[in-house]
Amino acid sequence: MLMCIFLLVLVSLAPLVKKVGEDMVVEMTNKLCDKLLNGKDQHRDTSSIALKTIIVEVTTTSLAEKILVSLAPQMITGATAGKSAEIKCECLDILGDILHRFGNLITKDHEFMMAALLSQLSSNQASVRKKSISCIASLAACLSDDLLAKATFEVVLLLKNRNAKSEIAQTNIQMIGALSRSVGYRFGSHLAEAVPLLINYCTTASENDEEFREYSLQALESFMLRCPRDISPFCEGILNLALEYISYDPNFTDSMEDTDDEAQDEEDDDESANEYTDDEDASWKVRRASAKCLSAIIVSRPEMLSNMYLEACAKLIERFKEREENVKMDIFNTFIELLRQTGNMTKGQGDIDESSPRWLLKQEVPKVVKSINRQLCEKTIKTKVGSFSVLKELVVVLPDCLSDHIGSLVPGIEKALSDKSSTSNLKIEALVFTRLVMASHSPSVFHPYIQALSGPILSAIGDRYYKVTAEALRVCGELVCVLRPNFQMCSLDYRPYIGPIYTAILARLANQDQDQEVKECVISCMSLVVSTFGGVSLTLPILVDRMGNEITRLTAVKAFSVIAKSPLHIDLSRVLDHVISELTAFLRKANRALRQATLGTLNSLVVAYGDQIGSSSYETIIAELSALISDMDLHMTALALELCCTIMANRKSIQNVGLAVRYKVFPQALVLIRSALLQGQALQALQRFFASLVQSANTSFDTLLDSLISTAKPSQSGGLAKQALSSIAQCIAVLCLAAGDQKCASTIEMLKGILKDDSATNSAKQHMALLCLGEIGRRKDLSNHAQIENIVIESFQSPFEEIKSAASYALGNIAVGNLSKYLPFILNQIDNQQKKQYLLLHSLKEVIARQSVDHTGQSELQDSNIGKILALLFNHCESEEEGVRNVVAECLGKIALIEPRKLIPALKERTSSPAANTRATVAIAIKYSIVERPGKIDEIMYPEISTFLMLIKDSDRACSCPGFEYSCAQQAKLIKGLLPELLPLLYDQTVVKQELIRTVDLGPFKHVVDDGLELRKAAFECVDTLLDSCLDQVNLSSFIVPFLLSGLGDKCPSAVLAVLDSLVEPIEKTINHRPKGDAVKQEVDRNQDMIRSALRAIAALSRISGSDYSMRFKNLMNKIMASPPLADKYNSLDTENGTAQSSALVHLPVCNEPMTPFMRLLAKAGSGEKLPGAHHVQVDTFPHWQTGRSGAKPNHPSHDSLTITSNGNLLLNLFIKLNNPSIQSEADHSDVCRVKFKSYGVKP
Repeated sequence: MLMCIFLLVLVSLAPLVKKVGEDMVVEMTNKLCDKLLNGKDQHRDTSSIALKTIIVEVTTTSLAEKILVSLAPQMITGATAGKSAEIKCECLDILGDILHRFGNLITKDHEFMMAALLSQLSSNQASVRKKSISCIASLAACLSDDLLAKATFEVVLLLKNRNAKSEIAQTNIQMIGALSRSVGYRFGSHLAEAVPLLINYCTTASENDEEFREYSLQALESFMLRCPRDISPFCEGILNLALEYISYDPNFTDSMEDTDDEAQDEEDDDESANEYTDDEDASWKVRRASAKCLSAIIVSRPEMLSNMYLEACAKLIERFKEREENVKMDIFNTFIELLRQTGNMTKGQGDIDESSPRWLLKQEVPKVVKSINRQLCEKTIKTKVGSFSVLKELVVVLPDCLSDHIGSLVPGIEKALSDKSSTSNLKIEALVFTRLVMASHSPSVFHPYIQALSGPILSAIGDRYYKVTAEALRVCGELVCVLRPNFQMCSLDYRPYIGPIYTAILARLANQDQDQEVKECVISCMSLVVSTFGGVSLTLPILVDRMGNEITRLTAVKAFSVIAKSPLHIDLSRVLDHVISELTAFLRKANRALRQATLGTLNSLVVAYGDQIGSSSYETIIAELSALISDMDLHMTALALELCCTIMANRKSIQNVGLAVRYKVFPQALVLIRSALLQGQALQALQRFFASLVQSANTSFDTLLDSLISTAKPSQSGGLAKQALSSIAQCIAVLCLAAGDQKCASTIEMLKGILKDDSATNSAKQHMALLCLGEIGRRKDLSNHAQIENIVIESFQSPFEEIKSAASYALGNIAVGNLSKYLPFILNQIDNQQKKQYLLLHSLKEVIARQSVDHTGQSELQDSNIGKILALLFNHCESEEEGVRNVVAECLGKIALIEPRKLIPALKERTSSPAANTRATVAIAIKYSIVERPGKIDEIMYPEISTFLMLIKDSDRACSCPGFEYSCAQQAKLIKGLLPELLPLLYDQTVVKQELIRTVDLGPFKHVVDDGLELRKAAFECVDTLLDSCLDQVNLSSFIVPFLLSGLGDKCPSAVLAVLDSLVEPIEKTINHRPKGDAVKQEVDRNQDMIRSALRAIAALSRISGSDYSMRFKNLMNKIMASPPLADKYNSLDTENGTAQSSALVHLPVCNEPMTPFMRLLAKAGSGEKLPGAHHVQVDTFPHWQTGRSGAKPNHPSHDSLTITSNGNLLLNLFIKLNNPSIQSEADHSDVCRVKFKSYGVKP
């Protein structure tokens, strides 16, 4: 009865705290404290639980402060006075809750509390020491830096006392680990003292002191994960220690192991009887701590990955034989982390050399398989599950690595699926591994084992657990592909397996009372069976029925696409009309994935069964397609246009189909072609559509041409975008070629006539005519049209820049159609026409760029006078015009891909040229010569790349970084070995150089110009690119502090945490800044934009695991939440960004606010140091790039200015720390808006 009353009181206490007044809650708390400390023993537990309930339910700061005035001192007194151990433990428990929730509110008591709690670490009661450790850890999280340093010093001092009792010393080690886990990177400055002590404890402890080793290794693990920068000097020592103790087992020697495989099989039944057991043996804890410490090293030190394979991999594989199952799971998990890190670090790279982690892993595969096979023979389910997890990760990282070992793995798979003792979890892991290995290896590898595998897989399809069934069906789909990988010939007789597979899948397909995942998997699997083996008599009606079910219709639609593509030409005549009708209806559904799949399926059905589909069905489909053609969804548009082309190609003889396309789809296509968004797959599909339309003979060529030309005319709202004009020109060119030589020739003559008309009102037509001639000339030889090159080059004299640019483009593309005639003409003009040189070089660039795309074009260009081209280009390397040099560099880079043996030595020779312009041209040329795909240039470039990249040391800014960034992004293997030498040079380019900053006095205001801005931008972009391609070579923690790395947030959150405190001050000043009282509305709005940006950065930082270690950051968050206006803004922004990954700081949503990029990048990195002196930072917001003759982007006027297009896209990935920004209005321009910020101190 008393227990029931007690429970009722506790249940009512929580809402009571929120209902009664604050004074009443304080009175309740004091009485409960008194009962806890001085009351009877039977009241102690109830008082403790009640106090904990009150602490949890307090939500206001004012109430918390009133309660803590008396509660915290009483709990300290109870924990330190001469009370019983039970009372001390209860007080410490409550004190821990207080510190965890309200530690920031009692800062004045922190020093006293820390001293009191530290004294309890020497208590004789183990429970008191344990509770004290927890309290100190909670308190440390909210200590100031000075107090934390003092407390850490005291703890380290205790740790140095080697005369302390064994249990006290163990407590001190635990305290060190708990402290580092609590304060994170803030503990880093004390590692120099703590780490040697812990290693010494670990190595000198007696054989019975396993706890010393366990606690020391746990603390070292915490250091590795939470102090990545400061732990660097000790990594090698910690690695050796962990490797030494991962096999620490003093009570179990090698002679006690049964390493003979045959003996193990014979004595399998007696294994458990013979196994060594010792309930008092605690050495397994040391091995477990070592495994976790190794895992921490692997995760936090990617640069040590190759070293891990050389030193740790073999040891981990050897320890798969671990006799303690929980430790074995940790070893499996550590090895899996090693595999995952290998996959992450070497993604997209091949077997570069014998030091590559991927190559080193390949050498260990036989050992892994041998060891795992032994584990698959174990009786414990947990071990088998862990073994399959290792194999699964191995196949993901190294596809096709098990080709020679499948035979040895099949018995383990078979046993896992067939054994009655197997759990669902084991079956799922075995099936997932089987599916992955079948998908990543050659089918012939499995042919000898089909009989052994097929039975267990088909049995799993009938499993009662739906997840096992679904995975078995996926494996069965891979099995079908393995049985008949091609339809021409097959070395395996697959016919005996068809019946059992068909029967097992059909039983599941016919069953409607099952999980949705199973329904989808069985439909997909059956479609593969039908398309591979045929046999549709019972299957098709069921698939049609599933297409009518809203839950399964998407999967059923995809299934019919698979069947329609089958080389067996499956007979669908019984259901074809119904399927077409259903699919046509699906085009009206709101489900985008369904419409997408429907378009693909309809296309496949029209290709395979077009002659069986009626004209009325085609007309209905075309009517539905017209609604899908829009620039709102270009992928859907491309699919719809592809289907139109397929229909016209298959049914062009039916007039109704052609007319339906002409009147339904053609008008939508004309609207689409005017879109500036049209590009890629959608543009190619539109070109094919116009070609199909003219070939269908239902729409005349003249009608189509007139419609396209009319579309290009400027509307009342203005002219078309450049991309739209290019799209129209490409479609006209494709249309002309599809209509035949006669129509094409007449169109070209018409375009020439437009160019000869030099009236000023004809500029838009001339522009379009030039673009069309260029597109036609690229696809067809125009040498039959006399003097066309002279007509085009006359347009170079036009007063309109767009016409001159189009003429240059047209001349280059016409030359592509007939190199032997037009290329010499261009080269001759470049030599003789100085005023037209820039435009003619653009024409030459167009020729080289088009010809370097494929082998045919490259051979044609080589057959031309390439020597003369090179001589001409090298003559212009020293041009004073930057635009000319850029074009020359691009031409040289493209030619280097074709003739690397000529170009690379010539470029290398010019790296030592006394002319800075020549060296700069060479640097840019190297950028264009490095491409992602492998080529013959690689073997020639590799030995010489260091010469080019060392231009980063060049005194001329223009020579420094262009080639480096492209090397990082496209061919990381070229530079990986050079990074130790290059990285310091690259980092130096990120530093603000005061000698490059100058002030221009414009009278009413001063204009600051930083000539080093572009170089710093390029340097930051280089390092950002290195994070993607060579992360294992970049020490992130050492770089972020001195150099403010852009884009670091999503790569190494712990490195951001290491400087989190230094970010708080500038952010806080930003959100607290208020404009002057006489500020105009524009300034007020900009200030609000800055505040929102700062809050957006705070939201991103708060999502990093461990950000709560920073006391300053926690205080900032509390201040924001205490301010209703700021809290409302923060909550709305945090909700907006809620779907972002917790550490992906570079993926913050782009918005249209002009000032947000600063704070966007503030969320990535920061620093606490300041440089003396003040400087101004000017931010320019351009609605569009203003391009001069050189085609170069405008020079930015100041250090770290950000240029944002009108839609808010960030064009400059740089960050500068803002300190107390004050907005100063400079000028009001219609097209350029300038805002000046003042900041004190920039971290170099």
